[in-house]
Amino acid sequence: MEQKHTQQPSAAFIGASWMALLIGVAAYLIGLGNAEMELNEKGYYFTVLMFGLFAAISVQKAVRDQLEGIPVTSLYYGIAWFSTILSIILLTVGLWNADMEKSEKGFYAMSFVLSIFSAIAVQKNTRDMKAFKGQEEPKDREADRS
Repeated sequence: MEQKHTQQPSAAFIGASWMALLIGVAAYLIGLGNAEMELNEKGYYFTVLMFGLFAAISVQKAVRDQLEGIPVTSLYYGIAWFSTILSIILLTVGLWNADMEKSEKGFYAMSFVLSIFSAIAVQKNTRDMKAFKGQEEPKDREADRS
């Protein structure tokens, strides 16, 4: 079996990914908190964000697992993609029909996209760091034995 070597992500990329995720989610939530809409509408947009984040991370995991030869069922892979697309459609339909300014709709759309994209990057970095640390352990153990 061929050993794959994972490159450790840079601290700058890790930091930028986390900052983008925190900024995107915080902006979206602050916007919801300040919005003049019913609580059930706020709940809808909050749920769509959480669903989208989970779905995007699931897609990243499924795609990465397949690339690394880790078995992924077609059902899980399909559901992950379907859920990601569905979260985007749900946000689009919600914003399309919302009674708010176009600038506010754009704000929610952009903070949603920023959050989804950065969640994928954070998941990738987390997985790369774990794989990189796994590659380093045998060298550390050999040094301890000598």
